[in-house]
Amino acid sequence: MFKRWLVRTALVAATTSVLAGVATSAMAQGFPNRPIRVLVGFSPGGPSDIIARIVGAKTSEILGQQVIIENKTGAGGIIAVEALVNSPPDGYTLLNTATSIAVNETLTKSMKWEMGKDFVAVALQAETANILVVHPSLGVKTVAEFTALAKSKPGEILYATAGRGSATHLTSELYNMMAGTKTMPVHYRGGGDTIKDLISGQVKVMFSSIAPVQQLVKEGKLIGLATTGLKRDPAFPELPTMDEAGLRGFDVRLWIGLTAPAATPRDVLQRLETANNQALNSPDVQKALAAQGFAPVVMTAEQFDAFYRGERDKWAKVIKASGMDQQ
Repeated sequence: MFKRWLVRTALVAATTSVLAGVATSAMAQGFPNRPIRVLVGFSPGGPSDIIARIVGAKTSEILGQQVIIENKTGAGGIIAVEALVNSPPDGYTLLNTATSIAVNETLTKSMKWEMGKDFVAVALQAETANILVVHPSLGVKTVAEFTALAKSKPGEILYATAGRGSATHLTSELYNMMAGTKTMPVHYRGGGDTIKDLISGQVKVMFSSIAPVQQLVKEGKLIGLATTGLKRDPAFPELPTMDEAGLRGFDVRLWIGLTAPAATPRDVLQRLETANNQALNSPDVQKALAAQGFAPVVMTAEQFDAFYRGERDKWAKVIKASGMDQQ
């Protein structure tokens, strides 16, 4: 009797497992059959929003379903993360995931979720480098000259940031760590607010995203010293990278990708990954990204997961060394 019960129990468990697998596969085969939401944690018109709309429009064509961009602003993107992790893991709600999300896992105590546990990688989408710019009155034209000046005046040279914990802030603190300098932050409410004070010379240094300062550098109103990726940037091919300028291994890129709630079926994730990467390989998407100063980045979900974790670990070290986590 007991043996028969064991056999029946095993058969029920096996049948349940098979049916679950069939249901998952069937869902993936029919996916998507309704619109997909992509949550953006920042305001319309910013880089995250623009990239989401560029790639989302092409992905919609590929999948044959509408991709709706929904801005859920607040708390440096954390409101959007919360909305994602509380959504059903069915592939119909995704998160536009930027560098700041990886940073907030360490920097912001209200960030209670983490990659791999609460949300998972779908695919990377695009990246751009920063550029180190200085006001002409500073009298330097190379990274080496700026570093020498900063070392001679510890705590005196002020750099502009788009806010505490922003990419501009973190990049400057990474520079301080690697160069052995002590420049000091002046926090603004956003990247756009820094430009007029940079032009006037009220603050003289910034690791800026390229697009807002590109023309100013061309006109000589600001001086570009180096870009922050490992390869020279197409916008400034004449400028060295920070790595080439002597800070070996200096690599800062602002990136944007897609994540989904944990437990989203793997087949669904693969469908989304494939559609995303097909969109990125489209010439019109590449042209639209280039117009925003971004380059497409095609990665598998596994590669994006590893990349995200590497970024999280890198910035965690900067945050701890600079004392940002104690502020």
